[in-house]
Amino acid sequence: MTGSSDTFTVAAVQAAPVFLDLEASTEKACALIREAAEHGADLAVFPEAFLPGYPLWTWFIPPVQTHPLRELYAELHSQSVSLSGPAVMRLCEAAMEARITVAIGINEVNTEASSATLYNTLLYISHEGTVLGRHRKLIPTAAERLIWGRGNGGDLDVYDTPVGRLGGLICWEHYMPLARYALSTLGIQVHVAPTWDRGEPWTSTLRHIAKESRCPVIGSCQPFHMDDIPDRLAFKTEYLADAPDWLNPGGSVIINPDGKIIDGPLLEKEGFLYATFNRTELVGPRWQLDTAGHYSRPDIFTLHWRRHPDEMLRFQQGLRPHTPEADAEFDPD
Repeated sequence: MTGSSDTFTVAAVQAAPVFLDLEASTEKACALIREAAEHGADLAVFPEAFLPGYPLWTWFIPPVQTHPLRELYAELHSQSVSLSGPAVMRLCEAAMEARITVAIGINEVNTEASSATLYNTLLYISHEGTVLGRHRKLIPTAAERLIWGRGNGGDLDVYDTPVGRLGGLICWEHYMPLARYALSTLGIQVHVAPTWDRGEPWTSTLRHIAKESRCPVIGSCQPFHMDDIPDRLAFKTEYLADAPDWLNPGGSVIINPDGKIIDGPLLEKEGFLYATFNRTELVGPRWQLDTAGHYSRPDIFTLHWRRHPDEMLRFQQGLRPHTPEADAEFDPD
């Protein structure tokens, strides 16, 4: 559905994927999209790396254990998402049929270059079933750097949707003050925060961001139980023997532009959080505080933002790539 002229409803989807199974996880995501829309949501926000799952093993397997890490990376890669692939097409169809905007975390393959590196990506899909854009996590945190490459500033953006100007960051990107300010300069009105983090001070972080940006913040985390890991994966018994049953209890939350919790945190179960906002809430609170407006001092502080990503491969004008055909022209024999 799409929002009325006065209000809109958001949903935080707290669910675990079918771990390392892209097809089954995509089907589950589509069903959750439909369910959120049936309950009146105009926006559904999924957790970080929902498709096909967060690579939690990187926090448990020592980095010197290269062989199990290679095997798991290869499996994750085989189940990860190409933006032109069938998983995205099915998500777009589900969003279009339900008339709902979707923000979902995915493991994305870098099909523009080697097709071997993965990115932690936030994908935005419109209520009309089109891809609005994607954002690759700028800095994977600590052990995550063994899995994901670093994003760039070219895809940090906001999008006009029926719920307002929509944007967001992924997990600990929220501790990057300049990234938050960049979104404010683009006029963000609704902020999504897919994450693997939970508890305090994470919830307080999201409350601060809502207060600072004067935006509703939708924090979505996946509740992940030991039983969600298939027994066939050896690292479950070899490295998780002393881990708690709830590897992640969840903790999804929805916060209003005054930094007050509207719903959540939701713990140790799957489910939805919902909140309805009046459109005046996207503007009225900024009468007091607008960090990219009257509460900024550009005469003192400025942000230099490089939005043009570096190319992996660039041919200089007047030079040619080395190909058998090109090299044959210069063969002295």
